[in-house]
Amino acid sequence: MYKPGGTIAAALEKIQRKSYVLPAIQREFVWKPEQIERLFDSLMQGYPFGTFLFWTVKPETSGSFKFYDFVLHYHQRDAAHCPELPTLHDQTVTAVLDGQQRLTALNIGLRGSMAMKLPSKWWTNPDAFPKRTLRLNLLASLEPDEDGIVYDFRFMDDAQVERSEEAFWYNVPDVMAVNDVTDLNDWLVDAGLTGDPFKSAFRMLTKLYHVVKTNQLMYYYEEEAQDVERVLNIFIRLNSGGTILSYSDLLLSIAVAQWKKVDARSEIHSLVDEINRIGTGFTLSQDFVLKAGLMLSDIASVGFKVENFTQANMERLEANWPQIRAALVRTVELAASFGLNGQTLRADSALLPIAYYLYHRKAPANYAVSNQFAADRAVIHSWLIRSLLKASGIWGSGLDTFLTALREVIQQKGEESFPARELELVMDARGKSLTFSPAEVEDMLSMQYGDKRMFALLSMLFPFVNLRNQFHMDHVFPISRFTTAKLRKAGFAEDRIEDLARMANELPNLQLLEGTTNTEKRDALPAKWLSSHYPNAGDRAHYCAMHELGDIPDTLEDFEQFHTDRRERLRARINDVLAVQKDGTTGQAQI
Repeated sequence: MYKPGGTIAAALEKIQRKSYVLPAIQREFVWKPEQIERLFDSLMQGYPFGTFLFWTVKPETSGSFKFYDFVLHYHQRDAAHCPELPTLHDQTVTAVLDGQQRLTALNIGLRGSMAMKLPSKWWTNPDAFPKRTLRLNLLASLEPDEDGIVYDFRFMDDAQVERSEEAFWYNVPDVMAVNDVTDLNDWLVDAGLTGDPFKSAFRMLTKLYHVVKTNQLMYYYEEEAQDVERVLNIFIRLNSGGTILSYSDLLLSIAVAQWKKVDARSEIHSLVDEINRIGTGFTLSQDFVLKAGLMLSDIASVGFKVENFTQANMERLEANWPQIRAALVRTVELAASFGLNGQTLRADSALLPIAYYLYHRKAPANYAVSNQFAADRAVIHSWLIRSLLKASGIWGSGLDTFLTALREVIQQKGEESFPARELELVMDARGKSLTFSPAEVEDMLSMQYGDKRMFALLSMLFPFVNLRNQFHMDHVFPISRFTTAKLRKAGFAEDRIEDLARMANELPNLQLLEGTTNTEKRDALPAKWLSSHYPNAGDRAHYCAMHELGDIPDTLEDFEQFHTDRRERLRARINDVLAVQKDGTTGQAQI
């Protein structure tokens, strides 16, 4: 039987007092700002809020469990995880088994803030994460949009509010301090609203006040058993459908409950954060770390199956955790030294055989930089880049059995060096060949800027570029010159404009440049930029030869011929690097 739980404001006060807590088996907060905005719109429209499942943990047992606090000020890079609470001895707490996402969304919207990365800035830039609070536009028309949204809730910073001239924004957390609707009336008067805008704004704020502070919207079912196994079973049954939790979230919950000496939740999440900060930033997930744990611990299958998360297997994973963690850090450091990051690593799973090799070989901390391992790194680089280049996808279907087969090869042949040739034989037998046909080369030559294979191909063709530094994929002829308006103004025929714009984004017009060099280049035509950047004719000729640029024309009129000529030179280089034969087979690639 469900019980009444009071108002939203009362629930948030319990969160603030640490009376409502999160058990270790709960996952992290995963909602996006738009989901929180939609939740508040639903509440204002009077839609059902849903029920909650609470676990009452009594004083005599609360000290035996690990609990976490709710996220308040979410920061996508620096504060994305639920804060750990100290051991709660001798007090009754209410652990939330179902409803965490909704309660956290309310906590952030009514008491906290969100800081999400701006799409145009690097993860390492402190200005990339502006702090934003939930706002309500009091002048919104209240006409539903195509998605049925009526109330205009948005996460905004103060600068955005100042720039919004056709709206009047109310800072939603302020409603928590309101004691009576007359306070809202006084606030609107002080704000200078009059007439119809005042009336509609007052009605909207009054509704928000009642939704948060007076309406009895919280209903819950209470579980009072103190047996963690029963609670875990309830949690699994509630979430095993896969729509609320991902399967790896569920299995992480099991690992959390079974690890004895190491805090699995904290360790796995901190490792995800650490490896994602390496280099220019990755987007590796909890799933990646969990699968790596299964693979590196030599558990029979690397699949996300309940039978793989037995107590014995989790004990093995916990015992090996320090070495697994070190191997994953070294693997991502190695990938970063290849110039890869979250935008250019096409398949995260491609790193798992490398991680197993470094773990199996007990690679030292300096593996990614020591000259002692330079030849071994070159073999790994060649194997990895070619696997990422395959248009058909090496790392898709049948992944679990595929990874298990690769692991067996490394176990048998990976004592002293990376067994690329042996791995390729197994891959070929499974229909995941690393050989390339002339048709695949043709496809590469027509790849467009933005294709996730593009960086892999450029890094393979031009290995002399220092990929440890920030680099850009640069258009040789600036893409800004290929807008319809500019091409038309330059006198190009209408039937050529679309083709030229397409060609400008293809491989023959792309190169890798270090970031500072690319910034200097900007929208200058290549011949002009080269003359200023390399005044010496010999230096210019060397640069052009290294990048397969040939004789660069002075004007845009000859771009099409430049594109055709460089396409043929790149074809020859790809064929050479991948050892593509006329019959379509490939030999040992040279990188």
